[in-house]
Amino acid sequence: MDNVKILAVVGMSGSGKSVVVDYLTDKGYPKVYFGGMIYKEMEKRGIERTPDGESEKKFREEIREKEGKDWVVNQVIAETKDLIAAGQKRIVLDGVYSWTEYKILKHEFPKILTFVAIVVDKNLRYDRVSKRPGRSFDAKAIRERDRSEIENLEKGGPIVAADYYILNNGSIADIQNRVDGILKEIEF
Repeated sequence: MDNVKILAVVGMSGSGKSVVVDYLTDKGYPKVYFGGMIYKEMEKRGIERTPDGESEKKFREEIREKEGKDWVVNQVIAETKDLIAAGQKRIVLDGVYSWTEYKILKHEFPKILTFVAIVVDKNLRYDRVSKRPGRSFDAKAIRERDRSEIENLEKGGPIVAADYYILNNGSIADIQNRVDGILKEIEF
């Protein structure tokens, strides 16, 4: 894995992870999407995705309970290794959810994996999520989602243990400038 670097983007719902990941993929970096593993498996099993995200939430928690907390991350590792075998040197991981996933990734990709946490003031995050096209939540729903992701999926761990933080209280240009600074610093 000479000269390979992997950047994992983490954060709570509405923090701006997608803004950062889209910026990176627009630069040409391939991504491996944790949620995509869930969607593929739901499709394979004939489970329909509901507009409110409830079927995805239920399946995400059930598959980790039934198949193990490492099921999703094992799919991600396999896809990441396939990209590396195909010659990719820079890869973005989108959506690490749990402390278990964090530990497994750090073990699997030592010295080549960097975690970046996207954080935003809670009230601003809630406001942004309430206005988000296609995937909006009201304050009650986002608080419940936060609780569920922290308690059931251990989502706080990867955020707390991140190597870098981006405070996303400003503009898209602000967050892109911070991403560029991190990319330069880690020679991504």
